[in-house]
Amino acid sequence: MADPACRFTLSLIADSASVDKALTLSSTQSEFKGGIHIDFVHGRLGHRRRFGGGRGQALARAIGLKHAARPIVVDATAGLGRDAFILASLGAQVTMIERSPVLAALLDDGLRRLEADSALSALVHLRLVHANAIAWLQQQATDPAHRPQVVYLDPMYPHRSKSALVKKEMRALRALVGDDDDAAQLLQAARQCALRRVVVKRPKGAPPLDASRPSGNVQSKNTRYDIYPASPLA
Repeated sequence: MADPACRFTLSLIADSASVDKALTLSSTQSEFKGGIHIDFVHGRLGHRRRFGGGRGQALARAIGLKHAARPIVVDATAGLGRDAFILASLGAQVTMIERSPVLAALLDDGLRRLEADSALSALVHLRLVHANAIAWLQQQATDPAHRPQVVYLDPMYPHRSKSALVKKEMRALRALVGDDDDAAQLLQAARQCALRRVVVKRPKGAPPLDASRPSGNVQSKNTRYDIYPASPLA
């Protein structure tokens, strides 16, 4: 559960990277000083889009982005939308699912400003659905015409070490939305919905998300992408 002692506010603040204003999440807590906003065009994501390694990076290989493939992907734990944007910028058609109304508002604002960049928005197929991902995936699983080829999961889970909580941004998000205690149920729904595979992002060295064994994985320096085969409903 989110920490009720933490107080957050949403406000429109001038974005130093553009002439527009960005919806920004800020907190009164001293350890969360500063604001969080989503910028798909400039900053960290703009740099990663240009210099992140293209389809050779671990995330892209785990999803199955090779040759001219343009898979339909659902990011069922969108969060700040970073991995979803990278996949979309590499040619995937990505639907982001986010159940937190605050994060959904931030994502919607980021998409609004992405759409204002006509050159980039023409290349990126990225949309947002504000919903509970488990229920949404279960609904899609009943209709083959709406099932994605790949479902991607990056659940928030309880960290056991202080070193995993270094980034203030992640601490603030955890305080806002809490841990994903239903991650195992989400994985089951994802496997029943996906046509090809489910990819689960985990810290390197962390155990699998549930008792089932992945069929393989792709690793980077600090991250492991576990790959599970689709397990459609009978």
